Amino acid sequence: MHSAGTVPAFDLRITIEESEPLIWRRLRAPAALTIQQFHLAVQAVFGWEDRHLYGVRAVDPAGQPRVVMGPDGATADSDAESPAAVVLSDLLDPQKPGTVFEYEYDFGDGWTHRTELVGPAELERGQLLCLDGANRGPVEDSGGPPGYARLVQILADQQHPEHEDASRWVFETAGEFGERFDATRFDVQAANRKLRILALQWWPEPVTEEERDDVLKPVMWLLRNAAGDGLELTKDGYLKPVLVKKAVEEIGWDGIVFGKGNREAHVLPVRELREHALAWKLVRKLKGRLVLAPRGRRAIEHPGYLWDLLVDTIANPGHDAVRLVTHLYANWYLTCIAPPWNLERDVIRLALEETGFVTRSGHPIPEEWITDIYRTVSWTLMCLCLKTPKATFADRALLTDGGVKFFLAVREAERLSRKG
Repeated sequence: MHSAGTVPAFDLRITIEESEPLIWRRLRAPAALTIQQFHLAVQAVFGWEDRHLYGVRAVDPAGQPRVVMGPDGATADSDAESPAAVVLSDLLDPQKPGTVFEYEYDFGDGWTHRTELVGPAELERGQLLCLDGANRGPVEDSGGPPGYARLVQILADQQHPEHEDASRWVFETAGEFGERFDATRFDVQAANRKLRILALQWWPEPVTEEERDDVLKPVMWLLRNAAGDGLELTKDGYLKPVLVKKAVEEIGWDGIVFGKGNREAHVLPVRELREHALAWKLVRKLKGRLVLAPRGRRAIEHPGYLWDLLVDTIANPGHDAVRLVTHLYANWYLTCIAPPWNLERDVIRLALEETGFVTRSGHPIPEEWITDIYRTVSWTLMCLCLKTPKATFADRALLTDGGVKFFLAVREAERLSRKG
């Protein structure tokens, strides 16, 4: 019997075979989770980037061999089952702890994850949990367990003749500086945040008022401060230093301040917030002051209106290249799989080229255009509070619950726009 509001689940220990140091995770997953979803959950907790094929080999409770291959359509093995058509309970009997199946990722490197049933469990509906684990996941394309073990050894020895090359490769591949690489680091909280981001997509929940207000915090802060007589601007049209400093303190942007933090030039998010609020017609300039426009007044009274307005504005930016890059960012954040920060613009360039974007003369898009599009999208998103703080510089920022729901709303608005 399961408690009300809970579902049957499996307590699983997943270990990458032959890894050194041993890399493992303890995952609690619903019994009804598909293998396709299980694959993405494993990718999340081990830090994989879903670049390669994967497969599952098991003997089901009836004693029948099972082979599942994914993603669908990516393999010529006609005997393999679809990962979307098989669930964990097809492969495991909760009354038989110790049962094992193999999940293999990247058939070239051969990362075999030994998945052992520790026992039956319960989970709240819509929940996935990482209970424990050890050591960071391997770097993609590092040559399987032997290659990764050698990479870790080289990175740990600054006197090794290959140390510089290995450090450069890790930076180019994973965006991490070799001297800061820590093969023993595992953040269970980050793993669970990734699982939560996946869960909110598989089992959607409506946005709460608190989540909505957190996402809209920077914009609402500016609107509330501009209410009444408005905000006095400098002669060049910027916010006064005292207000810039107030924004930094009250919005929580003190971690991205250059210099004293009382000039828009030193706090770019404040400058972008003001400029975007003008572009979104939430505020306007009047006699040297920043005052509320009709949209801004309505937004203060009805924050749900502002949420819908910004969802639609970001989903439908009016330029196809910006729309494409916005879609890229949404996908990166919702999958928790993004290119290293130092390669983002290269990936954007490639995506634009593959989609056929060129100049009017038919030439490739110049670098300055790539930079402008990148800045347009990234600074638009900076005007909202969508992500949790990063633990370290090398970490990737992860979405809050409100951030997930905002991007899902953007994705839906884009879909409806294309359909219409």
